[in-house]
Amino acid sequence: MRKFIPAIMAAAATVAAVSCGNSANRKVQDQIDEVPVEDITPVPELEASDEPIFDIVTNLGTIRVKLFSNTPKHRDNFVKLVRNNFYKGILFHRVIDGFMIQTGDPYTKEPSKRQLYGTGGPGYNIPAEIMPENKHKKGALAAARRGDAANPLRESSGSQFYIVQNPVACAQLDGSYTVFGETLSGFDVIDKIAKVETDMRDCPLNDVRIIKIVPVTD
Repeated sequence: MRKFIPAIMAAAATVAAVSCGNSANRKVQDQIDEVPVEDITPVPELEASDEPIFDIVTNLGTIRVKLFSNTPKHRDNFVKLVRNNFYKGILFHRVIDGFMIQTGDPYTKEPSKRQLYGTGGPGYNIPAEIMPENKHKKGALAAARRGDAANPLRESSGSQFYIVQNPVACAQLDGSYTVFGETLSGFDVIDKIAKVETDMRDCPLNDVRIIKIVPVTD
């Protein structure tokens, strides 16, 4: 376990180096707000107690997840992004075997912006919803964010999130990051993604892509 500590600590500090408020991110936000009706993915309207289920369909398999009702701001934001097909074509840009897999950066749709991977978002943050009962268990969905020094309120990225592969390694993140969902099935896919070959920045050498995210209604 000791050999993982440096990587875990570095990842905890930079799990999302999100740059918010720049012109590129504002342009992404404009695109979200202006999605044509015919391009909107149908997602049922939510009640306060609802915990919707989604399939994250990747080129390596499908991960089925449930969002928590006790983190409504994160739940509703995820639903909004899914409705607008925000995640379609986005890569898992940061993968650490024995820790977690991270996605949600719109820059990853453009290979020419590889050096910016990990810094993109929709142009806004989400207030922290850190609930003590929501732990970094295997398959937990948690919002990426900037480090405490630049982000003392621990606000979440507007779109980047990570999925826990190793709960022991990620337990140190409990109470510091908003966990807003859990995996119901597809744990083998999480492991498969975590084991792909990566470069020095933990970015997969071969694209691991979200094909689509769709609501599960039955």
